Amino acid sequence: MYCEYYGLVKPPFEMTPDPSFLFLGEAHREGLATLVYGVQAGKGFVMLTGEVGTGKTTLLHALLGQLESDTKSAFIFNPRLTPLGFFRVLFEELDIKPRRKNKADYLIQLNEFLIERLGKNEKTLLIVDEAQNLSIDMLEEIRLLSNLETPRSKLIQIMLVGQPELKEMLRKPELRQLRQRIALSHHLRPFDEEETRQYVEDRLRRAGHTGGKLFKRGAMRELYRLTGGTPRLINVLCDSALLMGFAREQKIVDTDMIREAAVDLDIVPIEPAEAEAGKKKPSGDASPRRSRSILRFFR
Repeated sequence: MYCEYYGLVKPPFEMTPDPSFLFLGEAHREGLATLVYGVQAGKGFVMLTGEVGTGKTTLLHALLGQLESDTKSAFIFNPRLTPLGFFRVLFEELDIKPRRKNKADYLIQLNEFLIERLGKNEKTLLIVDEAQNLSIDMLEEIRLLSNLETPRSKLIQIMLVGQPELKEMLRKPELRQLRQRIALSHHLRPFDEEETRQYVEDRLRRAGHTGGKLFKRGAMRELYRLTGGTPRLINVLCDSALLMGFAREQKIVDTDMIREAAVDLDIVPIEPAEAEAGKKKPSGDASPRRSRSILRFFR
């Protein structure tokens, strides 16, 4: 609605993970490098966590776009599946026509399929999204898939993706075997204040904006204060503020407009102490040295 008014060729703050709008902050670059390395190196289990709206799905789409053509992926995002339902969805994702429909037969046929792919130097990746909502029994079923291996390599790479509660779940004694098999882990933090500004300006540029700044400096500071650098909240708030500007015939978004939009959307600002903690918090479970080494590997 407001695109023509602001000189844009397409909406800049859509909620869908459009790859043409991909912007990676430091934690996102490290996360993507970790995920790509985990798949390429055949690490078995990899875990990605992050708060709601921090860009986990966007990062997964970026990962899928970087995988080589010999990697076949299955993306499962329904955490309420039963074990048999899980195998049915997995087979559909991998384009396998099941010969029978009990769990043992599913496992036998899956093992044959994976060995055949390994023989052709082809990789297979399973991504399980919203994994924090899986039952302990279902997580154990997924762990058992890691038993499909040869003496030299895993037959399937498994990626668990979820909110921070997933890490808490894996601390339970009954899941210690799964926890011990996770070879790489990354926690996705929100953007810092400078990344928030870069993110907004990058999306506007990709949407076709070529003029001066659409957001005043104070508006950008208020945007960060209210969203804490969470990409999903940034998108919602910026979209609402631009719509408000269009309705009022204001070419520049100011601080008051950001605040009004936040009230309309019931966005509650995070506490300053939380924002500062988010900036200082390490971006992943791995040590800083390990993260930097992974980044160098992909430069």
